[in-house]
Amino acid sequence: MLRNYLKIAFRNIWKNKTFSLINILGLSIGLSASFVIGAMVFYDLTFDKFHTDGDRIYRVTSSFEGALGVFYNAGVTVPLAQELKELRTDEIETVAPFFTTYPLHVANQETGNKFKDPDFVIYTEPSYFKTFEYDWLAGDSNSALEEPNMVVLTKERAIKYFPNQEPSNVVGKSLVYNDSIHATVSGIVDGFDGRTDIVFEEFISLKTAARQDMTNAINESGWDNTNSASQLFLKLSENAITNNVQKTLTRIAKEHDEPENSHSGASKRRFMLQPLSDIHLNPNYGTFDFNESRTTKAALKSLLLLAFILLILGCINFINLNTAQAIKRAKEIGIRKTLGSSRSQLIVQYLGETFLLTLSAAVLSIFISKWLLILFLDFIPAGLSFDIFLNPWLLSGVFLLLFLVTVLSGFYPALVMSKYKPVSVFKQQIIPNSDKGSLRKYLTVFQFVIAQVFIIATLMVGKQLNYIMKKDMGFKTEAIAYFKTPWQDTSAVKRTRFVNRIQDLAGISNVVLAGNPPASFSTMTMDVKYIKDSTEVNSYLHLMYGTANYFDLYNLKLLAGRMPLNDSISEYVVNKSYLKAVGLENEVDIVGKNLIVDGDNLPIVGVMEDFNQHSLKYGVAPMALTGSSYSGKWTQYKTIHFKLNSNETADWSKTIYGIEIIWKDIYPESDFEYAFMDDTVKQFYESEQKTSILLQWATGLAILISCLGLLGLVIHTTERRRKEIGIRKILGANLFQLNYLLSKDFLKLVFIAFVIAAPIAWYGLHNWLEEFATKTDLSWWIFALSGIAMVVVSLLIMTIKTIKSAMANPVKSLRTE
Repeated sequence: MLRNYLKIAFRNIWKNKTFSLINILGLSIGLSASFVIGAMVFYDLTFDKFHTDGDRIYRVTSSFEGALGVFYNAGVTVPLAQELKELRTDEIETVAPFFTTYPLHVANQETGNKFKDPDFVIYTEPSYFKTFEYDWLAGDSNSALEEPNMVVLTKERAIKYFPNQEPSNVVGKSLVYNDSIHATVSGIVDGFDGRTDIVFEEFISLKTAARQDMTNAINESGWDNTNSASQLFLKLSENAITNNVQKTLTRIAKEHDEPENSHSGASKRRFMLQPLSDIHLNPNYGTFDFNESRTTKAALKSLLLLAFILLILGCINFINLNTAQAIKRAKEIGIRKTLGSSRSQLIVQYLGETFLLTLSAAVLSIFISKWLLILFLDFIPAGLSFDIFLNPWLLSGVFLLLFLVTVLSGFYPALVMSKYKPVSVFKQQIIPNSDKGSLRKYLTVFQFVIAQVFIIATLMVGKQLNYIMKKDMGFKTEAIAYFKTPWQDTSAVKRTRFVNRIQDLAGISNVVLAGNPPASFSTMTMDVKYIKDSTEVNSYLHLMYGTANYFDLYNLKLLAGRMPLNDSISEYVVNKSYLKAVGLENEVDIVGKNLIVDGDNLPIVGVMEDFNQHSLKYGVAPMALTGSSYSGKWTQYKTIHFKLNSNETADWSKTIYGIEIIWKDIYPESDFEYAFMDDTVKQFYESEQKTSILLQWATGLAILISCLGLLGLVIHTTERRRKEIGIRKILGANLFQLNYLLSKDFLKLVFIAFVIAAPIAWYGLHNWLEEFATKTDLSWWIFALSGIAMVVVSLLIMTIKTIKSAMANPVKSLRTE
């Protein structure tokens, strides 16, 4: 029987090659999108799932809630770890503090080989290895980090520093960090094989840092200092109640809050438990490799929705075309029922045919998926490859998806065909004209609603992106570039000498040593107090560090007052947004007044025009320009800004090469990296640019699937009405009239879809635009252009077949009928 079913299935598929091809193409597009997106979701959701007791491991983080919202920091205050240890609560099994550090270089003392900028280095305690279980190849986890000047390496890092040596032989050898900190290798561990965000490769004993500080955060013992370098993992006991531990952290934060914060309106700190499984997809705190391209849970949900929509569109094509073709198989159904086939047997047979088509689409989808992984390389996680489809769990998901698609696509057509009664079939009481196809119309409208929404969204996102990328940021960006000097090098003499040597280059028109550029990914804020009419106004103030030359380089505008005189005194130039924050309108009213910070009065000497410090998605925050009153390692003047001669763009690369030569002379052990301000501004909108590209592809695929379905229905309609077309042509109907006759019903569906899609798209885009402080108008022509485009595309698809049918010889069509 199975062999008979397969034979009939192949015959029917081959007999209706055009419709089978349309079905396979539509399903393959949806399936390939589902395969790739499913692989991405599986990849991102399976990070750090292999750890023993991983569900009991948490990172403690900090959040600060103030007047401008909530700010997040992955770090915690240094004393928190010790206080948790002293609690000796049964609910906490291990307390594992660690400090991230970034050495300039590390040297193999035996060979003298130096390795620049080793990454993923931390200071930590033996409790770290009790929280995370590593396979020890050499050394003892209990004692490896007990003493100062000890270091544990991963196998990969040991091979790099001590090539061709067994792990047991590496133990006892010495490494020297930054020419000053000696460490003896006390253990070798095997790195994690699974996908993980715990990427550390070198573990230096915490007592080493206490004696020879490489990261100043370790000696910051106060409760008022939160540094992202100081982090903490907890492993809870088996019977621990997470809420109880969270309450303990909340109590500790409250106990050590500054007394004046309770009534001053300043930010309130909280310590939060972050599950290990939440680290990978939570953008608030980041990961240890600082990968900014990581996705979020919201993005994964959006991708899954997109895959579901494309898959549904493919299934709708299948349902529409097969219910439309059902009438052709009525006689076959009647004979089978007469010979004893039950309705359930007919349904199983038809579902078998559907599965064959789905399987064919799946095979095609495998090749499309491999191509998509290459095409969307910038959107796909770096570690994701086609090999992930060999994972048993993912393979099981693929087969489950094929089963669901088979049932979703084939069950309704199977019900339609299996309900035919043999008597009615043989008496020809089932006639084509009785096939009104109401469900097909609803499903076709749904397809075009989706396509219209995608078109409108694509046009609007493109318009908004073009608007914000071309809008003036409020400062000059043309021909201006900058680079940061090595943060570990505290020599002000070197920086000054660097600036002086750059000034002598022919292609440079201006150069200045200052803090970060006016707009960047780095921000520094402080809580300030302003007294207005005996009323305290508390707010945040973003800080920008620079001189008058810096002000001129970026063409910032001074509205009132003057610039700070020098860096030896703290004077501030605030922006107009700060005036609004404190309730003032005239710039001169604030000049000469004071900001109060930690009880100190800091004079406001000027007011500058607002400019955007980040993406135009966000508003202009209260900001102040000041000098760097600190020197040495604490100075904010670590960035050199320079303006190239804009009339000599061909010589820019030569000038930058000259700067690089100076860099190698002054900082020979560090790499030279620079950035143009124009490129920095573009980076603000990488997320929106990726969204725009994905929308364009989604729109194209949705239109393609919808048009394939429309083409199939047009082919079915013209074949069903072939006799009518022949008679009308004999009676004098011209080509235009016949084309209109065959197309009008489908154009009605396109119009109905537009009427439904327009308000849906408007609502979604209106809410999306609300996220932008600076936004373009939601123009009417976006909707008009979308509707016209869909009509034109539909007409082209329909005309291909209707003109061919209208031009056919009526004598031939009537004879065959």
